[in-house]
Amino acid sequence: MAQAMKQKFVVWGVAAAGLLVLGAAAYWWQHRPSAAANVAGGAAVADAAASGAGPSGAKAGARAEAIVVEAAPVKPADLVDDVQAVGSILANEAVVLRPEISGRVAQIRFTEGQRVRRGDALIQLDDSVPRAELAQAEAQLALARSNFDRTRDLAKQGFVSESAQDQTASALKVQDAARVLAQTKLEKSTIRAPFDGVVGVRLVAIGDYVKEGQDLVPIQDTATVKAEFRVPERYLAQLKAGQRVDVDSDALAQRRFSARVDFIDPRIDANARSVLVRARVANVDGALRPGMFVRARLIFDQRSKALTVPEEAIVPAPAAGGSRNFVYRVVETGGQTRAMRTEVELGLRRDAVVEIKRGLSAGDRVVTAGQIKLREDGMTVQVRSGARS
Repeated sequence: MAQAMKQKFVVWGVAAAGLLVLGAAAYWWQHRPSAAANVAGGAAVADAAASGAGPSGAKAGARAEAIVVEAAPVKPADLVDDVQAVGSILANEAVVLRPEISGRVAQIRFTEGQRVRRGDALIQLDDSVPRAELAQAEAQLALARSNFDRTRDLAKQGFVSESAQDQTASALKVQDAARVLAQTKLEKSTIRAPFDGVVGVRLVAIGDYVKEGQDLVPIQDTATVKAEFRVPERYLAQLKAGQRVDVDSDALAQRRFSARVDFIDPRIDANARSVLVRARVANVDGALRPGMFVRARLIFDQRSKALTVPEEAIVPAPAAGGSRNFVYRVVETGGQTRAMRTEVELGLRRDAVVEIKRGLSAGDRVVTAGQIKLREDGMTVQVRSGARS
């Protein structure tokens, strides 16, 4: 029985070995290399070597691929260095007329809104009492002068003392002062315009009894007005008397007025961190009214044909003590279009453009989109069709 088992194991071993040999032969038959495959493989290797394919060749191809960007030219433009603010119109001169003496209003010699001249009589108070006082003072002055003359003649003859002559001289001066006082009171019963201007709404009527200091009527000089506004304190060093200011108002949408800085407040508002500025505006036709809301544009400087680029072309970079600004300038070199990193000095910023004070020339082109893909200076680029030019 042992002999039979031994023979069975031998048969199984031979069968297993045969199966392994058949499997190996089948695998070789299916994966055997053919002549055509060898030829194609060799050609592929040759092509890859020629074109830089493979691990190192793939990198070379990536470097050579042009990066698509957008570009815009450097353009000359007229720029204005200015600051804009809002404010109000003030009259050149504005007062409310008030009497210096008490009295009853006898006459009103103007109509509301009338233009008057300096010295014109506007309101007349009852002057009967001042006139009587003036007449009395003049009579007493005449008597005092007569006494003084008589005493002087007697003194020349030695009939009166020097002391008596001094007393009559003093009495003459007192009566003369009383006459001046009565004359002044009479004059102050007439309220006159202190300057050329326009009278407003009268606050009294004929027959009213007014006291010293009571409001009678406002008067304003509007032939010249002042535009008052505030600007941030950072512009203080640039503010100067005589600078040009353009003034316009919503109420006068079709007009713009030219003004000049007339006053700069020496104090800074600590709460708003701003400085008060007043500009004088000619207002011959009276279009600008006191209290009117206006917009003021203060012009510091005007630059003709300044070089400008779009704001998006600027690439800031941190640097010691601050930051530096760059652009990528598009240049043609060696038959290729490249983006060259160029440092620039910036000036004014206006309406989405930036002034370039140094670093570029008129006609240069700069990259305005796609800078983030430019990891190295001088990379090959392709300016996208339809980009700004």
